[in-house]
Amino acid sequence: MEGRKRIVGWGVLALWVIVIALAAPLAGKLGDVQRDRAVDYLPASADSTQVAKITEQLPGGDSTDLVLVYHRDGGLTAADRATAAREVAEVAAGHPLTSPPRPVPSQDGTTLLYAVSSTEPGTDEVARDAFVHDVREKVSGEVGGPGALATDASEVYGSLDGPLLYTTVAVVAVLLIVIYRSPFLWLVPLVVAGVADFLSMAVTYTLHQGFDISVSGQSTGVMTILVFGAGTDYALLLVSRYREELRRVPRPYDAMVAALRGCGPAVLASSGTVALGMLCLLAADMNSSRGMGPTAAVGVLCALVAMLTLLPALLVVLGRRVFWPLIPAYGSGPKAARRSLFAAMGSSAGRRPLPVLLAGAAALAALALGVLNLPGTLKQEDSFSSTPESVAAMKTLAAAYPQLGTQPITLIAPDGSSAEVLERVRATEGVSRAERGRSGDGWSEISVVAAHAPQSAGETATIRELRSALGEGVYVGGPSAEQLDMADTSASDQRIVIPLVLVVVLIVLIALLRSLVAPLILVAAVVAVWGAALGIGGLVFEGLFGFEGTDTGLALLSFVFLVALGVDYGIFLMHRMREECLNGLEAGPAALAALRTTGGVIASAGLVLAATFAVLVNMPMVQLAELGFVIAVGVLLDTFLVRTYLVTSASVLLGRRVWWPGPLAKKPVSTARSESERRPVGV
Repeated sequence: MEGRKRIVGWGVLALWVIVIALAAPLAGKLGDVQRDRAVDYLPASADSTQVAKITEQLPGGDSTDLVLVYHRDGGLTAADRATAAREVAEVAAGHPLTSPPRPVPSQDGTTLLYAVSSTEPGTDEVARDAFVHDVREKVSGEVGGPGALATDASEVYGSLDGPLLYTTVAVVAVLLIVIYRSPFLWLVPLVVAGVADFLSMAVTYTLHQGFDISVSGQSTGVMTILVFGAGTDYALLLVSRYREELRRVPRPYDAMVAALRGCGPAVLASSGTVALGMLCLLAADMNSSRGMGPTAAVGVLCALVAMLTLLPALLVVLGRRVFWPLIPAYGSGPKAARRSLFAAMGSSAGRRPLPVLLAGAAALAALALGVLNLPGTLKQEDSFSSTPESVAAMKTLAAAYPQLGTQPITLIAPDGSSAEVLERVRATEGVSRAERGRSGDGWSEISVVAAHAPQSAGETATIRELRSALGEGVYVGGPSAEQLDMADTSASDQRIVIPLVLVVVLIVLIALLRSLVAPLILVAAVVAVWGAALGIGGLVFEGLFGFEGTDTGLALLSFVFLVALGVDYGIFLMHRMREECLNGLEAGPAALAALRTTGGVIASAGLVLAATFAVLVNMPMVQLAELGFVIAVGVLLDTFLVRTYLVTSASVLLGRRVWWPGPLAKKPVSTARSESERRPVGV
């Protein structure tokens, strides 16, 4: 019998070898379909998105727009101007340009700019990057503009995959070594997480091919973080329960079956809740948010499948020796229990539940006030933690041309009315210059230069005025319009997705806990954590990190992740508490017992998850750094404040009413067995 059970373990491993072999060709293609163009992030229904799509269909295809900047602090010399003219002519000779570049000198004589536009690269990102690099090799000045900015952003996202993966693996490895205190055990869940990440890449590529989901550098980076963070959490819970069962059960296979029966339902429920929460992003209008939903859900589900199949098989095949030197012997008991940190925390919450609850709620509310200090909307040039050449060029232009828009606004109008539209555009307040460009497929392109700096209040007012004055059928786009549409759509998405996430998570919790009060407590707790984490971001983003703005999608994405992941840990605690109540304990003592028995392992899981998201803080994109910081802080708040003190003290105060209107709210308490007599249940 034992031999057949070991064969089952080897059979699962063989099946995973086949899965990996089938996934390998697909996973390797994910980078080929990853796109970080503006249209891949823009809202689906916005004016700027329509402009981006229509310009791709105009003669020559999508244009790559650059600005060549020549600057000398003391003023440009005649030799400088001659050099600029020669180099620009060399660029024009080497590439087909939409129009001859014309010099635009600054009023103080320190700067000269040339606007260069070419349709040669089209929509091919590789060709665009090659064009930008070739221009940079030919000119001695700075190369900026939307095309150069897109190339710099693409290179940053392209450089994330390796460092992000290596740093995440290193962080998780160190934490697992500290947690397990074993030279071998830490490697098993880490290898399984790596396999899950590999599988998630293959599944994501398949979804892209089948359903055309958007795949960006941001979404794949977050997916990797989720696989290692959430996957390691599930591994910690399973290994902890398996170790416990090995002391009760002589054979590893039987111990693993018991462990899966004990913690499997909670892990399934928590991962399902996270995946459903992520899929709510499909309701967003922002392409980047909508694309992140399924990729994040794929990461969580692949981690779940690997941790509930491959990890158990490896542990069973390796046997007890994988825990060396702390091998759990059959018939032995755990080391003499010391008064743990979580037991002390639970005791304080149990003795004074109302003051603890009020003090914790007041602390979260005070931290949430920091939201008022969040910096304004993040501008394109401020989205890099370093300063690439395109950003340096934009700053030079902003200083030299304070009253001139150095980034074009692009209009698309029907051919039949393009002349009339052009006249109305020129008459619009805030427009410095407007020229007709390409025409084709029933559309005409109009390039507009505003009388204000890019993404300034004046330029924003000009864009809104153009849209209002020109009405339906005329689309206003360009880089600044894209940023404006992203901000407006993010606000709209928040009003749709946030309530949807709350409803979905609440329904899952009600079905799982068979109660209404307990799910409301958990949802209220994670919403409070979100507000406090954003508030802490408001206190440190500008002063400590030097971030000049807040990403428009930060509030929505951080909410979805913190609510889904925070409820994840709440499920582990409440599931154990419910089992303790079924074993005969009142709700208050059950909450304290659940905290005492699950606190250590869930705290370890919280530390791992927070550390993996904290990896994003060191990435060279401000959007990722802000998202990683808020989620990491939120997970720590949930682990050590909200779940430990607030949820526990609320449960103690409410007693059996925490399970209302379920049967446990009315069930008379049976004679409670001592903890040593009760078989461990739940997580």
